[in-house]
Amino acid sequence: MQRPDFSIEEVNKIIRGRRSLFAAQFKENDPVADSIIEEILENANWAPTHKLTQPWRFIVYTGAGLKKFADYQAELYKHRAEKNGTNFIEATYQKFKEMPLKSSHIIAILMKRTEGSGIPVMEEIAATAMAVQNMYLTACAHGLACYWGTGGPTFWPEAREDFGLEGEDMLMGFFYVAKPASDNWPEGKRESLAEKVGWVRE
Repeated sequence: MQRPDFSIEEVNKIIRGRRSLFAAQFKENDPVADSIIEEILENANWAPTHKLTQPWRFIVYTGAGLKKFADYQAELYKHRAEKNGTNFIEATYQKFKEMPLKSSHIIAILMKRTEGSGIPVMEEIAATAMAVQNMYLTACAHGLACYWGTGGPTFWPEAREDFGLEGEDMLMGFFYVAKPASDNWPEGKRESLAEKVGWVRE
């Protein structure tokens, strides 16, 4: 294929303009079209991947699926507290049941290993994270509110089987998407690049 004619100005704009907007900034009861979510995931599918293992997998919750996910994580939280003898906090339980309902779509992010690929697990984690960055950029280009969260079941061992994970597979969190409640866009903050880069010229 012929080399694409990219616009560096637009590339810089979307990368430097990408932001996380959280549930308190979501516009509720105004769902994003599934076609946009499909575009977000199609762009995720074009992330760099060593040996084309393409380790990313996604589960999309929307509509009644949001309540199914909310009830699942709330009940699993309660079950873990009872099983492990840890403190059960009713406010946390209610948050697990209510917060997902503020989203239009929630996308579970999974990293699935290819058996016998020889690819270091770190590279598969990085590839999946780059897929999520593509999701971020696409969602922000559509003017959507979104964020990548690693709360809830992300690190709960009991959730692994529920998400079909084996061996070195990982649940890497959830990508929350909604329309923004406001046109206000957060300001970005970064420390100077000069403090993070070293040059070797000779």
